[in-house]
Amino acid sequence: MAFRIWLAMLCLLTAGQAAGREVATDRQHNRLAAGRYYARLLAAQTPRLAELTLFTNMLPKGGDLHHHYSGAIYAETYLDWVAAQNYCIYRHSDAALKIEKYRIETRPQALGDAARSLCVSAEAAHQDNHFYRELLQRWSDKDYGNHFHEQRPPDQQFFDTFGYFGDISTVDYRQGLRELKARAQAENVGYLETMLKGGPSVDKPELATLLNGLGRAASEQQLGEALTRGFELLAGDADTAARLDAYLKMLEDAAGGIDDPGFKLRFQSYVSRNSSPAKVFSSLYTSFAAASRSPLIVGINIVGPENGYVAMRDYSLHMKMFAFLKQRFPGMKLAMHAGELTLGMVPPEGLRSHIREAVLVAGANRIGHGVDIAHETDAPGLLDIMRQRKTVVEIALTSNAFILGVKNEAHPLSLYMSHKVPFVIATDDAGVSRNNLSHEYLLYTSRYRPSYTQLKQTVYNSIRYSFLPDVEKQDELHKLDKRFAEFEARVARLPLPGG
Repeated sequence: MAFRIWLAMLCLLTAGQAAGREVATDRQHNRLAAGRYYARLLAAQTPRLAELTLFTNMLPKGGDLHHHYSGAIYAETYLDWVAAQNYCIYRHSDAALKIEKYRIETRPQALGDAARSLCVSAEAAHQDNHFYRELLQRWSDKDYGNHFHEQRPPDQQFFDTFGYFGDISTVDYRQGLRELKARAQAENVGYLETMLKGGPSVDKPELATLLNGLGRAASEQQLGEALTRGFELLAGDADTAARLDAYLKMLEDAAGGIDDPGFKLRFQSYVSRNSSPAKVFSSLYTSFAAASRSPLIVGINIVGPENGYVAMRDYSLHMKMFAFLKQRFPGMKLAMHAGELTLGMVPPEGLRSHIREAVLVAGANRIGHGVDIAHETDAPGLLDIMRQRKTVVEIALTSNAFILGVKNEAHPLSLYMSHKVPFVIATDDAGVSRNNLSHEYLLYTSRYRPSYTQLKQTVYNSIRYSFLPDVEKQDELHKLDKRFAEFEARVARLPLPGG
């Protein structure tokens, strides 16, 4: 009897091993077939864009690590929210009435007759095709480049959109995040690391006195003493604590129930770089403090037009603030917008140190955009440091092409690739740019033609270099393995293009 049991177990074990080898063989076959299919798409002088679009739509994307919540939602959705809230939108500007065309009015019931006659409902906007098209063009980058109309500079067009839909973007974070989740899952994205709302700033006269008077001539000792006193003031302030608690509650409510076995969401807190030093520091403090208390917040960022006067003037000060707070909140991860500049946008001197300071002074783990790298002082040396430190660059091809006019051969992605600096592909503001992550991968593959191995590595980078804890990161990597196995099996069944 014992022999029979042993023999049965041996047979089962042998059968299991054979099945395992068969599965491994099938996966190897599918992986090679997917690689051949992809190589065929890129073999011609002009990539086969229709088939490549299908391929990148099907492709597992891992995560999107450079993602702004309010800029990710499409204007059409915001218009639906305007309708749900019974708000109205101005269809004309009138300086005397202090109203501006395309702006949302959140209190239409308080308007006088003259202003009310110029403010239309979302339903009326939908029915007026001319105004509807104009509205989409002002609330996003729609049609900016494919026909002539009255145009502002592209960077102004991009950043101004946030002012138009800002009043509606905060109405329902839960609904917005669920819409973004559905869109992410539809294009095979399993993880979002989004910037929902920045750390709250506090208006403290004592803090303003400490920090706003600091000039560029302030010594390191003077700066250190001022930041230390500012930190102590904020840490012991009841109003700051209350704002911090409310901020954490808002994030918890917004994200409640959104994670499931196929999707995970985390936040980056952030600060605006075009505010006063006291306001920036107070918002940075609450961002770091919030991240130290909540597992939902995995990193800190700094946002806003980098070429703004205040942003340029205070850049080094901001980096030192990050370094100061990182010492007091050890282990905090930083993903920082840096080098989103081009020659002519600012004087040449303004291109020489932003990425360097973000990496070497602030201690950034990831760099958002990093477009001006070739202009940095000792750029080859900085690239070597980034490679050695594995400082990841978040590449947003559509955003860089529109805002900065940098694309194709001029984009530094090829420079990062040749220096073996790790990078990820990201959307930035998909709603404003009217794109998605699949399209960013289409641009990446068609313009820079990475091998299939390089393409997979780029996708895996979006999980490896996420700010998730290691245990959660490993879990997401295992899920990505499974998604790629399923994807490669599907691609293996596709007819070879041109075959």
